[in-house]
Amino acid sequence: MTARIVDELDPPFEVAEPASLSGPVVCNSPHSGRAYPAAFLAQTRLDLSALRRSEDTFVDELFADAARLGVPMMRAHFPRSFLDVNREPYELDPRMFEGRLPAFANTRSLRVAGGLGTIARVVGDAREIYDRRLPVEEALGRIELYYKPYHRELRRLVTRAQQDFGLAILLDCHSMPSSANGRDERPRADIVLGDRYGTSCATLVTDVIEETLRDLGYSVLRNKPYAGGFITEHYGDPAAGLHAAQIEINRSLYMDEREYRRTSRFEYVRADLGRAVARLASITSHGIEPLRDAAE
Repeated sequence: MTARIVDELDPPFEVAEPASLSGPVVCNSPHSGRAYPAAFLAQTRLDLSALRRSEDTFVDELFADAARLGVPMMRAHFPRSFLDVNREPYELDPRMFEGRLPAFANTRSLRVAGGLGTIARVVGDAREIYDRRLPVEEALGRIELYYKPYHRELRRLVTRAQQDFGLAILLDCHSMPSSANGRDERPRADIVLGDRYGTSCATLVTDVIEETLRDLGYSVLRNKPYAGGFITEHYGDPAAGLHAAQIEINRSLYMDEREYRRTSRFEYVRADLGRAVARLASITSHGIEPLRDAAE
């Protein structure tokens, strides 16, 4: 699916549910949304192509086999440049808005300083999205209408997995540019796994993903340069049986980054990621508890 302009986000997100659950895994793609509200485009100073620089284009499709494998797959339809659910609910830059933000808003995080709060100030290449301040009601409205329902549904899926299998494994699915911005243009690894430096999931979870993908020929790093965002940190609580890991996929593996189109390798990468998801779904609480006990 290519990017599209919509009058309203209906629905703003969706879950592809399997016929039956095969294991404790939930896949989530919060940044692959490509439905751009017309009212949002009217507020921006950038064209659609520039706004798409923040997308995790096609990542939802790369994990589309999840439901066939017995794993629910959640994805946002709204774009990250419109609303970022991989942030705290009120991670907002007061300089962007007309009016007073709530006292509980986090206005001083590093992500806000970088222009990438819940309502982003810039797209991925540091280009300003808006040429004027937004009404503060606009930000609060997006959070109420889209952010909070999204996380309620994601929490429901995670809670169901834990109730059914004794644990839950949330795989937060993302993509990364093939090279870093700025002077460092060295190619990145094929895959970067983030587990908040071992705090958001049992080591077995990242081990299974890494070993599966390495065996398939991919280069894999952990936590550098991406250790996991708000979702990984917020949903990961290994001691409570809640495990969250982030996966970043190098876009050059499966798409033309300039033209926003799939390449001939897309289906191969999709199949390989399906193998990793299937391996994750085979993990049981019996396979994780000994590792937790050993760490204690």
